[in-house]
Amino acid sequence: MKKYTYTESKDTRSGFGAGLLEAGQQNENVVALCADLIGSLKMNDFIKAFPERFFQIGIAEANMMGIAAGLTIGGKIPFTGTFANFSTGRVYDQIRQSIAYSDKNVKICASHAGLTLGEDGATHQILEDIGLMKMLPGMTVINPCDFNQTKAATIALVDHEGPAYLRFGRPVVPNFTPADQKFEIGKAIMLNEGTDVTIIATGHLVWEAIQAGEELEKLGINAEIINIHTIKPLDEEAILKSVTKTGCVVTAEEHNRLGGLGDSVAQFLAKKLPTPQEYVAVDDSFGESGTPAQLMEKYGLNAANIVNAVRKVITRK
Repeated sequence: MKKYTYTESKDTRSGFGAGLLEAGQQNENVVALCADLIGSLKMNDFIKAFPERFFQIGIAEANMMGIAAGLTIGGKIPFTGTFANFSTGRVYDQIRQSIAYSDKNVKICASHAGLTLGEDGATHQILEDIGLMKMLPGMTVINPCDFNQTKAATIALVDHEGPAYLRFGRPVVPNFTPADQKFEIGKAIMLNEGTDVTIIATGHLVWEAIQAGEELEKLGINAEIINIHTIKPLDEEAILKSVTKTGCVVTAEEHNRLGGLGDSVAQFLAKKLPTPQEYVAVDDSFGESGTPAQLMEKYGLNAANIVNAVRKVITRK
């Protein structure tokens, strides 16, 4: 198995901040809006560089979505910034009507997603946002795995025409993807080729999948590991090619098992190639207060649980 190492840990929200600055430097039409969370979204550098292209909306997320939709009419490319639960659940009607239905070129950028928001507790730990957003017609949904990939995804959205949801997190996590790796919306990245099982992971669970792959290798199980950073549109070709070879699949995500990556994979395979599948995801529950590490352990979102899921699904082939 390929060995993936990292020299430092960084938070993915800082990757968004770095990407937003570079996006602004590349295209003068890029503008940013924030709902009173500039520091949390790491938007300070963009504001320093382009103060006239930043709009502080305050704690009025629904208004922010409407303003962003309006800005697109004048040719602007708005990036909105707030927590994931405020970016989706709180403003779903505005997104559906003003952005998705109207096919507006708004980039909805959501930090503090999933359980790893940690001590802020269940009310802030949205685990349904991928499902909410992928159900909207025309909405692209991206969930990068580390600092470098989040930065690259942010920059890639500038040239992507249409509404998009970019999901990232709060804590520092291993930064292991190459800084110069090409980011293609809708194209999966093969991390390790294998023959016994396909592991499809997204977001913070990609690193856990890599760690699981190394443990599985010790057990004589050769895992194929795929980084699905774009959940919609799904890279169906990559999934079908892999599962045709391995005959079983495990999906891993920091999200409710209902409506997330796992369901997208299952729906596709049900039509094309019915395949034994196991989910590593939150099992239809809300989170609670605790450190990110404690919560990932309690809710089964780690390498050990991926290993267990692999050992289970292989017996179903």
